[in-house]
Formats: sequence, C-alpha cells, structure tokens
Amino acid sequence: MKRYLTVILLLLAPSLVQAAGFDHSGWNSLLEKHVKSSEAGHATRVDYRALLKERPALRLYLQRAATVTRESFEQWSRAERLAFLINLYNAHTVELILSAYPLASIRDLRFLFSSPWQKEIVPLFGEMVSLDEIEHGMIRADGAYAEPRIHFAVNCASIGCPALAGEAYTAEKLEDQLESATVHFLSDRSRNRLDGKTLRVSKIFKWYRQDFERGWGGYRSLAQFFSRYRNALGLSDIQAGQLINGEINIGFLDYDWSLNESHDD
Repeated sequence: MKRYLTVILLLLAPSLVQAAGFDHSGWNSLLEKHVKSSEAGHATRVDYRALLKERPALRLYLQRAATVTRESFEQWSRAERLAFLINLYNAHTVELILSAYPLASIRDLRFLFSSPWQKEIVPLFGEMVSLDEIEHGMIRADGAYAEPRIHFAVNCASIGCPALAGEAYTAEKLEDQLESATVHFLSDRSRNRLDGKTLRVSKIFKWYRQDFERGWGGYRSLAQFFSRYRNALGLSDIQAGQLINGEINIGFLDYDWSLNESHDD
C-alpha cells in the first residue's frame, strides 16, 4: 500500500507544484551571475558570452516552463501569473539572442515574413506563440493585468530598453520589483530628462501611451503619471505642476536598439 501511495504522489507531484506556482530559481541564478549593473545602477548589461556556456541551464528552465498547463496557470494568483509571463518573455528573449550570438542588435535577427517578436518560438500551453503574443496578447490584453509598469520589466535586449532585472520576478516581491524597475528607468538621464521646458522621455511612452492613461493609480495622462515619479525624473514640485498644466511639454528621445551587452573581458 505504501508503495502505491508513493507512486501516486510522484505522479501527482508536477501538477501539485504547478497548482502552487512556478519555481523561477533556475532563471534567477542565471540573472544573478550574468546581469551587470551600469549607469549608476539605473541600467544593466548582460554577459551573453558567459551565458552561452550556461545555455543548457536556460533551456532547462524554458523546458520546465513549457510544461505548465493553461488550467494550472489560471489557478495561480494574479501576481504569480504576471511574474511567470514576464520571466518567460525575458528568458526567451535571452535564448533568442544566444541562438545567433554574436550580433549587434536584436533587430539583426531576420525570419521569413516576421520580426523576432512575431516569430512563434515560445512553447506555451501546448502551442507555439510569439513574444508579441505574450506581451500584447496576454500581459497587455484588455482586462488582464492593467499594469503599465510591465513596460519597465519586459526586456527587448537593447540599450534603449528598461533594464533586465538581476533577479527573477516572483509573486511575493512583484509589487516592489515593478516599482523599483520603474524608478530605476525614470532615474536614467540618458533616457528620461528635463531639457528646458521639455521633458524628454523614452519612446516607450509614445508607443504605449494608452497603457499609462487608462487609470492605473488614478492617472489619466502621461503628465499625471510622470508627476507621481517626479523625484525619479528629477522634477521639483513646481515643475511637476507645470507639467500637469502644460507649461512643460513632453518630447520623445530616439531609441537605441544596440545589444545590451556587457563588454567585460
């Protein structure tokens, strides 16, 4: 009888783990070792050369993620689901870079009739999906998470992109992690800065403006969102008020698609 119970428990173990959430420790270990802080801690670079040697560990993490069923995923908490999708997006982006490394930019990757983000390279819930489907069809979908700060968490392997975090996103720390990612990105003067009477910000805010104006935190405009993060942007209370009143304009900086690579020897 004990033998039979042991066998049953072993068979049930994967589903029990899935029901309780997903273990991101494998991805976390890779990030801790190969993501380097730069720009006074406001940005990061990735040691892709070193990561190549640990590609089997990355692939193992992705293989485990591919076993998650839609039923299990839907049983998780909102935070568990969102953390899983962010990590999945970022890990597959790194794998995509490694598949063609060395390269100067993710945009150098060419697929027949599709961009790197449109190619169906991610096994998820028993089918193949694209990075675009994860970001736009799941994370940004209407009524899904309504969380604009994900734009500072998902990473496109480019210098212009918000930093790839040096740790995996987890349900327990998600709120703090998203807030930290937002503050770090907005504090980077190479990507967001006041220039006279114009607040020049990343093109992310142009491309995804609607996400920041849908009422998260009660904010209905970019100016209101930026006012919340006035300290990170280096704005005084007076300047934040001028931004709200339209006395300070909003402009958008060019985006740097160069690979976010660490050049450490």
